[in-house]
Amino acid sequence: MTDKKKQKIKRVKPQVLKGFKDYSPSEQIAREEMLGKLRSSVEMMGFLPLQTASLEFAETLLGSHYNEDSLNELFGFPGPDNVDMALRYEFTVSLARYVASNPTLALPFRRYQYGNCWRVDKPGPGRFREFMQFDIDIVGTKNMLADAEIIAAMVTVLQKLGISNFKVRYSNRKILNGLIKYAGIPEEKGSDVMRIIDKLEKQGREAVLLELGPGRTDVSGDKIRGIELEDKFISEIDKFLDLASDTTEDPLVLAENLLGDVEESRKGINELREIQSHLKNMNIDLQKATVDLTIVRGLGYYTGPIFETTLLDLPDYGSIFSGGRYDNLVNRFQGAQVPGVGTSCGPDRLLAALLELNAIKLSSCTSKVLVTIMDQDKLPEYLAILHKLREAGIASEIYSGDTKNLTKQIKYADKVGIPFAVIAGSDEFEKGTITVKNLLAGREKAQKTSDREEWLKAEDIQETIPQDKLINYIKEKL
Repeated sequence: MTDKKKQKIKRVKPQVLKGFKDYSPSEQIAREEMLGKLRSSVEMMGFLPLQTASLEFAETLLGSHYNEDSLNELFGFPGPDNVDMALRYEFTVSLARYVASNPTLALPFRRYQYGNCWRVDKPGPGRFREFMQFDIDIVGTKNMLADAEIIAAMVTVLQKLGISNFKVRYSNRKILNGLIKYAGIPEEKGSDVMRIIDKLEKQGREAVLLELGPGRTDVSGDKIRGIELEDKFISEIDKFLDLASDTTEDPLVLAENLLGDVEESRKGINELREIQSHLKNMNIDLQKATVDLTIVRGLGYYTGPIFETTLLDLPDYGSIFSGGRYDNLVNRFQGAQVPGVGTSCGPDRLLAALLELNAIKLSSCTSKVLVTIMDQDKLPEYLAILHKLREAGIASEIYSGDTKNLTKQIKYADKVGIPFAVIAGSDEFEKGTITVKNLLAGREKAQKTSDREEWLKAEDIQETIPQDKLINYIKEKL
């Protein structure tokens, strides 16, 4: 290539798009470990894996009312054959589409799905435009046993992940719908009332009551407009919040005393009692899964029970698992009603919580052993050692770099976090022995000395053993 041609090469800046991120090997290893536990937990409960398409028709995701502006809210664009399409922003709509397009599907359909979703949100700390979700759903039944199974799945997953101090709280939108009727609040104000009550945990009761009325000023000085409810309506909601926050009495008894004459609320109360009974019979700790009538869940498609999960040691993380019953979502794809219930979590936020709780550790490698090369003429023998380690189920790699320097090879293993290095030269091969260097023990020793070269060469962190004992030796150490 001539000098002139070299000058014309445009260098590309190595950067990631705003709202997207790379995951380092250590992060991805931890993610995969966590996802493995999530998968095994829900498969133990009979949930089936499903993977739907990343791209959907815009009409599928947004409904027939979509327009160019709403398409811009997603990663949407005209595709081949001038078809408007968009990247999925969640899994529930795709699940509804899948169920509607597979009329012979055995119901109830228990499925889990995880993968990336995309939203054109404003990026911020911990908020990305590309993110992973993990969903668990049961579609095709109105039986409250399905709702109890979803709650049980959340409890089981968190316990499997090593989290003990958490609470799954559940309520029912029917009770809140009944509250609107009981209080005499105009129907058109109902969704606004629920949206504001949903702020109770984050903003507090005083802020909620002010937003229901004239409005308020938040801590930053911004004016938050109220919905101008009459005082008599706000008083009834305040009465409901009183009973909902009462921790001394059964909240369902209190709700029945207040709203029992409203048929919709009464149905919601009975559904929660049924769920509670199922959870008790499934031996789910009712201290871990409790009724909390103050939770609302903002999404409009919930029609019955709703759930939220909080980590009591990390309250600022908000809801880790959340969801509810959606009995009308499939209707827009087909005439028949196909009820469903499910929950969703953000694995990246869950992973951050696990790391903060020390329930999972970062690891920078997958190999447990590095086979070093001291003598190039013995490469077939080194590869034979590698094969035996892998055949025995021990994750191993051979040093494939350019250096022949043993110390540099050991440094590589230490840098990436491989716990053991095996070393053999001509003398070892003649004697049928092999040296194993315990780099994990070496790293512990390194914390007590400032001389890194000293521990790399230290004799007390390595042992020479017969070659035929290598597999058992490594397994015992691991």
